[in-house]
Amino acid sequence: MKPLQEVGAITTHTETAATAPRPAAVPQILEPQDLKALIQASLDADQADDVTVIDLAGKTTFADYMIVASGRNTRHIAAMAMKLAEKLKQAGVRGVEMEGMAQCDWVLVDAGDVIVHLFKPEVRTFYNIEKMWGLELPTPSGTARLSA
Repeated sequence: MKPLQEVGAITTHTETAATAPRPAAVPQILEPQDLKALIQASLDADQADDVTVIDLAGKTTFADYMIVASGRNTRHIAAMAMKLAEKLKQAGVRGVEMEGMAQCDWVLVDAGDVIVHLFKPEVRTFYNIEKMWGLELPTPSGTARLSA
């Protein structure tokens, strides 16, 4: 708390060096490979299904990697997206944009050098964006996980 000093009818606030506001920390700039690894670790921890990493280097200028993953239902997809956004923020990544949170059947997370698509399995099959980049749609994993 800042000590108050009353001088006549004027009240002033004084700050000591210990209570003065500190400048915000300079955000770390992650290399695209490190950003990709952070995102993959987050998706793995959140039990994303059928994670596919597409290397876009030399194919486009808007990102270095695209990661496509499936969630079991809309709640799972929303939770993965929110946790991913929080982990990116904690890592110092600024300007993360998310689209599709209202419906959560396809959520796009734009982390700059890495674009993440989180799909419900049937929506992923319908759009098949992996095919656009020369990959085949992964076969859905045979191991069904139980939803909490």
